[in-house]
Amino acid sequence: MKKLNIAMIGHRFMGKAHSNAYLNAGKFFNLKAEPIRKIVCGRSEDLITFAEKWGWENYCHDYNETVIRDDIDIVDICTPNSSHAEIAIKAANAKKAILCEKPLAMNVAEAEDMVAAAKENDVPTMVCFNYRRVPAIALLKKMIDEGKLGRVYHIRAQYLQDWIMDPKFPRVWRLVKALAGSGVHGDLNAHIIDLARYLIGEISGVSGLSETFIKERPIENSANGETGIVDVDDATLFLAKFENGAIGTFEATRFAGGNRNGLQLEINGSKGSFKFNLENMNELFYLNLEDEEQGFKRILVTEANHPYVGNYWPPGHIIGYEHTFVNVVADFVNGVAEGTPLMPDFNDALKTQKILDAVIKSAEENCWMSA
Repeated sequence: MKKLNIAMIGHRFMGKAHSNAYLNAGKFFNLKAEPIRKIVCGRSEDLITFAEKWGWENYCHDYNETVIRDDIDIVDICTPNSSHAEIAIKAANAKKAILCEKPLAMNVAEAEDMVAAAKENDVPTMVCFNYRRVPAIALLKKMIDEGKLGRVYHIRAQYLQDWIMDPKFPRVWRLVKALAGSGVHGDLNAHIIDLARYLIGEISGVSGLSETFIKERPIENSANGETGIVDVDDATLFLAKFENGAIGTFEATRFAGGNRNGLQLEINGSKGSFKFNLENMNELFYLNLEDEEQGFKRILVTEANHPYVGNYWPPGHIIGYEHTFVNVVADFVNGVAEGTPLMPDFNDALKTQKILDAVIKSAEENCWMSA
């Protein structure tokens, strides 16, 4: 079997998720190439322990030479947002396939540079919007494409978390604009924008509102109790118009007490409605307006004919968050090996980046913005 050598840049939360996926994808899916965990790059002291634990052959502290090595086929970017463009462009110029964490970039200008580099070098790219590969979301997409929704009227999309509500929670990198670009908006709204585009179509205009509730926090790992300014959003909401005439409301916040990872969707159409909540990710709720008795039907998405889950366990045996990354890696590796299209690629993720930027500008200028 063909082998694809991977250089993964970054090894924290997403590095762990991606490592697990590379380790297990071939055990559940019929891969067309074997992903080899060749080298992982990071800066922290626990890098060696991480590499040994997750089976990476080598490790390094500087990615610059790694991404251009002749024995590397894939560069996987799991770093903070501020370095996505620099790493991706360097990898593209070295003719490497690229898997990049979301959001694609800090802003549209960076994203456009990444798209241009990938196009100029004709390299396969994919952005890890992993929730597209939740089986229930993939089934929802299939049912919409089959006409079960009819004409789309509304989408209500929320991504609610509560992990920074404590004012004493430190100013981690996600709360620093220079590293993250934006706060909850680029982190969580990016996911639900991508899902809305994937499920029902392109967004034509937005009107946004943002707020930072706690504007100063302890600096992470400070020995002297120093504090620093939080210069990103804690919550961002926006209205949206779609090209097909649908309308939508979007909300992302890290201040919704009791919501640990509550990505919630409700979509209403002329023939029916759907509901989904990531905290119950194996379930999809469907209302058929032609049924005599009206009410949402619960679909347990664990059947062999449902997307992806036939590769795992018998019906009724649920899968988890980590399997979404296994599904991503399986699709990515097979696409690279066979030369087939990968989605969402950089160009597709650029469209989501344009919406993110439009919402920010709308909130700053208190006006409606074309997307």
